[in-house]
Amino acid sequence: MQRERGFTLVELMVVVAIVSILASIALPAYTYYVMKSRIPDATSNLASKRVQQEQFFQDNRTYDGGTGCAADSTISQFFDFSCANVTATTYTLQAVGKGPMAGFTYTVNQANAKASSLPGDWGGDTDGCWVSKKGGGC
Repeated sequence: MQRERGFTLVELMVVVAIVSILASIALPAYTYYVMKSRIPDATSNLASKRVQQEQFFQDNRTYDGGTGCAADSTISQFFDFSCANVTATTYTLQAVGKGPMAGFTYTVNQANAKASSLPGDWGGDTDGCWVSKKGGGC
């Protein structure tokens, strides 16, 4: 007598249950790491634009009209960059999240004061740093 080959329904259900449990743990962790990897896009571009503003100030003794303050929505896929409060002696650069990064806003001003405004599960609003991980850690 020849024995049948294959899987029983119980064996198949056990495998599906194990894969489901692993996926329920892995998917949120993966989503977090993907979002965390997009944050340096905002912070590095803000730092670069701040340098441009400071160089403009050194040459012209005013921040008004600086090249770092030009609104830019093409430099990043996930953030739009703009300037606010631009005067001869002050400015505030900001990166506002778009698409999957909506709700994330990073700012820096002429005094290098950094601030973050984030979705609730990431820590909310913070002054003094650019938050790069959940819970408000800088």
